[in-house]
Amino acid sequence: MDEVTFKSDTVLSDVHLYTPNQRHLMVRLNGMGQPVFLSQFKVLWSRDSGTNSGAEDNGPRHVSTQEAPPAGSGSGHSHEDLSLQAGDDITIRERLSVPLDEDGDLDVVRRPRAASDANQSEPARDKVHPMILAQEEDDLTGDGAQKSCPHSIIKIEHTMATPLEDVGKQVWRGALFLADYILFRRDLFQGCTVLELGAGTGLASIVAATMAHTVYCTDVGTDLLAMCQRNIALNSHLAATRDGVIKVKELDWLKDDFCTDPKVPFSWSEEDISDLYDHTTVLFAAEVFYDDDLTDALFNTLSRIVYRLKNACTAILSVEKRFNFTLRHLDVTCEAYDHFRASLDSLEKLADGKLRFMVEPVEATFPQLLIYERIRQLELWKIVVEPAA
Repeated sequence: MDEVTFKSDTVLSDVHLYTPNQRHLMVRLNGMGQPVFLSQFKVLWSRDSGTNSGAEDNGPRHVSTQEAPPAGSGSGHSHEDLSLQAGDDITIRERLSVPLDEDGDLDVVRRPRAASDANQSEPARDKVHPMILAQEEDDLTGDGAQKSCPHSIIKIEHTMATPLEDVGKQVWRGALFLADYILFRRDLFQGCTVLELGAGTGLASIVAATMAHTVYCTDVGTDLLAMCQRNIALNSHLAATRDGVIKVKELDWLKDDFCTDPKVPFSWSEEDISDLYDHTTVLFAAEVFYDDDLTDALFNTLSRIVYRLKNACTAILSVEKRFNFTLRHLDVTCEAYDHFRASLDSLEKLADGKLRFMVEPVEATFPQLLIYERIRQLELWKIVVEPAA
């Protein structure tokens, strides 16, 4: 795919925009008929991380805490490497049963025109017999998927150039930024039960599962949650030596309760809800603050859940401060970010005698282990929730 066609209502993540064309490998169509691409994301483990690069690598155990390059510096990578490192394209094609050309597109199978065909006066032309990719045809949970993936590779299926309501199907810089912090703060996640709100492709949940005991990976929409489930299966090798588990569940911020209808895909069981309330100590979300109504809904959901938790907890929120020109102001503004900050301030000032919310920014000095452009507009905010004195 040499060019990306944009419509007025489509949005494309910078992560995908800056990735060279040959690194976009289309593997299937999702339930909505959207092309789904496969990217390989490489974790750059430091030498003193305690991880071997050989075949017997058992996954990350420790991350160096040396200071990373300053935010916005681009970390010394070329413009071609501003997004996550894609794996070797030839290797990817060899693992798929579908013939692909050098750009990752379907290689159409042709055969010579039969001699008995009518209208022989026309120049000879091959007949085209396209091969159609069948949905859900590959086995993502087999042993082959685990053995073929080194522990430094994260494989993510995603879409590109989606309507605004489907932006969760793309990978965003804020998710990579949050994943870096999770890898840095292993002590915060080790052996814990954690909840991701608005998980999208599930990248941050997959990273958290390398150290957490249970990860509740939540979002809304059957097609998106099915994509999460596939990505978790693609990366089962990361947790192969651990007891961690990722549970994909539907959590609609516009509703006041969990969906417990067993007929609904990705619904909650009573045991899951009890486990969530009894053991969760960390909540996190990335790049979900682009619409004021959704921002309000997220903070309402966050407050509703933490008030029912039996333990004190910490929430980590990742946001990118985006500037846009608006006709209303006739100026460049960042209204979505301003509303997010106002919501944080309101939460911190909340005084009901039950819980205390302590809000503070997280300095972007932690190591960068994923390749992307860590711009100054990327921010992390930490909310520590404790019982009021």
